[in-house]
Amino acid sequence: MTSHFRVLLLFASLAWLLAGCDRAPDVAATPSSDPPGTVTVAKEDQPRIALVMKSLANEFFQTMEDGAKAHQVKHADEYELIANGSKNETDVTRQVELVEQMIAQKVDALVIAPADSKALAPVCKQAVEAGLVMVNIDNRFDAATLKDQGVKLPFVGPDNRKGAAMVGSVLAGKLARGDEVAIIEGAPNAFNGIQRKLGFEDAMKAGGLKVVASQSGHWETDQANKVAAALLTAHPKLKGLLCANDNMALGAVAAVKAAGKHGKVWIVGFDHLTAVQELLRDGTILATADQHADQLAVYGIEYALEMLRTKATPADKETPVELISAPGRVH
Repeated sequence: MTSHFRVLLLFASLAWLLAGCDRAPDVAATPSSDPPGTVTVAKEDQPRIALVMKSLANEFFQTMEDGAKAHQVKHADEYELIANGSKNETDVTRQVELVEQMIAQKVDALVIAPADSKALAPVCKQAVEAGLVMVNIDNRFDAATLKDQGVKLPFVGPDNRKGAAMVGSVLAGKLARGDEVAIIEGAPNAFNGIQRKLGFEDAMKAGGLKVVASQSGHWETDQANKVAAALLTAHPKLKGLLCANDNMALGAVAAVKAAGKHGKVWIVGFDHLTAVQELLRDGTILATADQHADQLAVYGIEYALEMLRTKATPADKETPVELISAPGRVH
């Protein structure tokens, strides 16, 4: 090979390499490894917000997830959403696993509705120490437990005690002073359940009614049905059942009907689920409270985004809760 030919070959090779640099590299599509429920976006500098909820078998949390996803679609250029929930209302272990997964994935912020107001605090402390912005929604963390952990988490959600007192006042207006009532509580370590019980008690005290029993239905329809059936047997003069959520109110309705006491024992709930709306119209359930499940996670997500932008000191934010009563049943 002559020297002249070698020079020509070198220049041709250089020209080919330079031309190749001007082309964008081909990118092969790869399947997403994000968890189920993820809403993905392509912009790399967007913050990733994780939403960890309680049982997605519960309509309330399904509605919460739907509202969060709809918000992300409208703000697709602002953030990526990863949404997950546990199998049931009290599955603390699964929620701990989900938080640990989000820490490992290095999301920017985590919005959580904890199944237990105490047991989730340690793993949430780990999240804060890992640099995640944390926002607590729906069920407030126990203040003393957070203090022991040395962590502050802002709570974005409704005043459950106030909401329950409004609902309880409808039952008090239906009954006579001295009538016997019972409370079906939420999970024992859930702050929102505790607050709703206190709100019911506030309304019963104001109305002069006698609370003869208070037992946990653990947020579940079947468990509440069993509790209600036992209460009706143990307290034959019972005139009212105050249920800390609508799932349990549905269980109480079935128990009252099975006992042949429909129209004799009145029921109230909390959450305004679709399943209770017809029962509100016909007066089977006297009242419930709407805390706007479709917006509850959105409030938390928007606050997390604000905290990421401004680096502001976390502060609690109260969200709306409204009384929903059966037409013509408020006296």
